[in-house]
Amino acid sequence: MAMDGAGCVAAAIAAGVSPAVALFRSLGDETRLRIVARLAAGEARVVDLTGELGLAQSTVSKHLACLRGCGLVDYRTEGRQSFYALTRPELMDLLRAAEGVLAATGVAAALGPASGTAPRAAVA
Repeated sequence: MAMDGAGCVAAAIAAGVSPAVALFRSLGDETRLRIVARLAAGEARVVDLTGELGLAQSTVSKHLACLRGCGLVDYRTEGRQSFYALTRPELMDLLRAAEGVLAATGVAAALGPASGTAPRAAVA
């Protein structure tokens, strides 16, 4: 799915894709899942995400724009820095349910932070 400034979900819906399909497409990218999992542990700056995930700044920024476009991530500014956080902590419930479905099919997958870690949505 192409990413643009308007967010990938908004672009997909405008192209005639249902909102549910657009949401799952936005989560159907390993990099975005890694970003969501990291943000479930707490807010982070782009520089934090690039260092922790080993990704280029432009890659992280484009994926954050996509996640912002579907309303799953937002940011707050503090001085010249932007701190990104999940806006929908129930997203982690969805990912835990997906882990359960995968486990039931014989495939173990960790889609979020370690079990027992409560997601923290720092951006209202």
